[in-house]
Amino acid sequence: MAYVSMGEAHRRITDYLNRFSDAISTQNGAALRRLFAVSSYNSVLLSLADALNVFQDANRLIKQSDKYAQYSEILVPLLRSLQSCRLSHSVDAYMAFEKCANTFIQEFRNWESAWALEALYVIAYEIRVLAEMADRELASNRKTPEKLKGAGSFLMKVFGVLAGKGPKRVGALYVTCQLFKIYFKLGTVHLCRSVIRSIETARIFDFEEFPPRDKVTYMYYTGRLEVFNENFPAADQKLSYALCHCNLHHEANIRMILKYLIPVKLSIGVLPTDSILQKYNLVEYKDIVQALRQGDLRLLRCALQENEDRFLRSGVYLVLEKLELQVYRRLIKKIYIIQKHKDPSKCHQIKLEVIVKALRWLEMDMDIDEVECIVAMLIYKNLMKGYFAHKSKVLVLSKQDPFPQTRLHAS
Repeated sequence: MAYVSMGEAHRRITDYLNRFSDAISTQNGAALRRLFAVSSYNSVLLSLADALNVFQDANRLIKQSDKYAQYSEILVPLLRSLQSCRLSHSVDAYMAFEKCANTFIQEFRNWESAWALEALYVIAYEIRVLAEMADRELASNRKTPEKLKGAGSFLMKVFGVLAGKGPKRVGALYVTCQLFKIYFKLGTVHLCRSVIRSIETARIFDFEEFPPRDKVTYMYYTGRLEVFNENFPAADQKLSYALCHCNLHHEANIRMILKYLIPVKLSIGVLPTDSILQKYNLVEYKDIVQALRQGDLRLLRCALQENEDRFLRSGVYLVLEKLELQVYRRLIKKIYIIQKHKDPSKCHQIKLEVIVKALRWLEMDMDIDEVECIVAMLIYKNLMKGYFAHKSKVLVLSKQDPFPQTRLHAS
């Protein structure tokens, strides 16, 4: 930290207080939002934090001036939060910011127009980020991390303020997305349901009037929820919406969407191109796609094992594991095609022993009974049309469309 004189410290603090007061009096939301970005480490706020460590009497400065005193219940804890954040005292920073945020919400509720919505967005973001930092500090000191949960409660209060008629309601989706991030982080995704119901069923909300950025984030998180619920058509619709409307220059966000959209597409038989996997650094899916194309069960299992930790963290491991049925289907279809070239009149009759031998060639040791169970599941799931001739241990495929279309193609 560079040396700061007492006079320079006083000047920096006064300059900040004037900016704050002027932003509110002129209803300049863009100027106000920058003054709440405690965790951003921008140069102005860093220099202010250094000044606060030199000039210890900022509270008196605020309370002695009529211009600043009317905002003292916001400013005093806000400056304390900024100073604590600069000193890496994360719990203190969060506690002070929460106090500041609660007072701001009371003021925001009384303002008729939505001029301060941008500032509210920053507060909603900061309360989450500071809570995460505070919880890391608590955990490192072997204390119970509880601030992120508290941030969730605060944001529900903010949502309640926005969930009414009038121009402020367009901010509800941004706050909802911050809540989603908290619930996913805490592993309490079931709490998302009540907020989703409010957004999707309340007559006061028109989804199309929300900002595009918030709609993309909302669809991304609700799409992930549908993945966890194994509702793949809904997951496909929501994640595809997020992908189509995501800014093309935000490649990191596109990659995040594809991490979940690709498993969903694979489950309904749509394969990504190699160029997509390469462009967005999603090479962990490369062998899985190859396994689906080739009917190579060994390759699929090796790919799942190699990337197990990554897929488990993303929550898509079980989705990918269920692709085994499609790999079996592809393997049997390849056997069917080979037999069709040799003897078209008998290609629809496949001995289970032939399937067993193909699996053994792939170093998958299974007996006929296991293969029969797998084939029965494929028929039950309508991935194949046919029946068993149990006595002769033969799979008899339908002569009309034995392998119903599953859209197994690149996209």
